[in-house]
Amino acid sequence: MKVGVVGCGFVGSSAAYAMVLRGVASEVALVDLNAALASAHAEDILHAVPFSAPARVVAGGYATLDGASAVILSCGVSQKPGESRLQLLSRNAEVFWSVVSQVLAHAPNAILVVASNPVDLITQIVTDISGLPPARVVGSGTILDTARFRALLGEHLGIAPQSVHAYVLGEHGDSEVLVWSSAKAAGVPIETFAKQSAKTMSAETKSQIEEKVRRAAYRIIEGKKATHYGIGAGLANVVKAIRDDERVVLTLSSLNTTLSKFERTCFSLPRVLGAKGIVTTIEPALSAEESAALQRSVAVLCEATKGLQV
Repeated sequence: MKVGVVGCGFVGSSAAYAMVLRGVASEVALVDLNAALASAHAEDILHAVPFSAPARVVAGGYATLDGASAVILSCGVSQKPGESRLQLLSRNAEVFWSVVSQVLAHAPNAILVVASNPVDLITQIVTDISGLPPARVVGSGTILDTARFRALLGEHLGIAPQSVHAYVLGEHGDSEVLVWSSAKAAGVPIETFAKQSAKTMSAETKSQIEEKVRRAAYRIIEGKKATHYGIGAGLANVVKAIRDDERVVLTLSSLNTTLSKFERTCFSLPRVLGAKGIVTTIEPALSAEESAALQRSVAVLCEATKGLQV
């Protein structure tokens, strides 16, 4: 499978590296406005190939994306001092008009995997300007937040995070919703598992875990300027699910066109991902409090898109 990466900053390069290490792609094509940056990452990642699975790693213009089955979009402009979120989004909309048209000119059948932040709003922009079915525009959404939630629960319970089933829904941002009501391990509620394992799962413990999940990006950015390893691994996982038609359930961001109780906007719900993109969206069972929180989160995203010209 050939995979393109447009935007070779921290996130794009980490995703490319993770895909090569995991043997997800037979060829990775890197594209960046800074051609020297793309070339340097391609050469550096190529040197990791002897330690992983065989793969070609190349860099160049958009023509290098020819034949790509999936293209990760991790490009965009940074916020200027004094610039509002809406102004930033408007500038990014201009960037993605150019990027998406060139990507589809060379990889018309590719699934677009959006990683640029704010990812829910950028996913909506890409969906609107591409004209593609929403199933083919996959936002990374809250896959990283969900991974953080599971990692912290696993650490607290003393089990592998792969044995924890718990989701973060809504916005990839401050209004995200951690779904405690359906969180499970070994097929039983987290509280039951904790009790049988002689672990606490008090309101205070939950609050501490929730704070760590919500504030993770702020802590990491304060310490090293960017978060990129976790999301890089997550994007590799998304591409692998597409390659292998895994039908895996991931908390991806996509334009809502099926659930009438929510607005027409992009946000994360559990979604089944396969070779053709998003196959099914699952409306999870939520507590009354969680349901209200999710509605508020969706409202935050709707408000952020008001006045945005795409």
